[in-house]
Amino acid sequence: MNSIIYPLKQVLDIKRRRVEDAEKILKEKKELLTKEEEKLKNVEAVRDKVLAHQQDKLQQLRVESSHLTTSPKVQQMKIYLKVVAEKLQIEEKKVKDQKDQVKMAQKKVEEAKQELDRKRLEVDKLKTHQEDWTKERAKELEIIEAREQDELGSTMFLGRMQSTKASKQ
Repeated sequence: MNSIIYPLKQVLDIKRRRVEDAEKILKEKKELLTKEEEKLKNVEAVRDKVLAHQQDKLQQLRVESSHLTTSPKVQQMKIYLKVVAEKLQIEEKKVKDQKDQVKMAQKKVEEAKQELDRKRLEVDKLKTHQEDWTKERAKELEIIEAREQDELGSTMFLGRMQSTKASKQ
């Protein structure tokens, strides 16, 4: 039987390469997401540290106030607490911004997954088409070979008939 060459083989190869590229992109996006999540943990840790510091200083102010400490010392502690509150606000904003970065990275991962799924589906469709086409082509070749065999058999039969007629005469 003749070798059957799929006419869309190059297209199938290109689509397979695109799937591989999409897998690489997805892997990169997942790595980026992991890095962003790690940054978020670090920023949250810094914020929590500042928050704990603020709580400690607030508690210290309450203790000092209850002992009726001098007014300048209490004023100094209140001013310092305002500075710590501002720093806490800055850290909260950093956390919020980093959470936005994480959400954006998650969105990109989802988009990459959808793109990969779409490209895999294209390859699967083309593979199914290749299988169907190969089966159909094999049947066509089988029919052609059967016709050729019939013609060959008919030719041989007619040749024998003529030789038998010639020998009888």
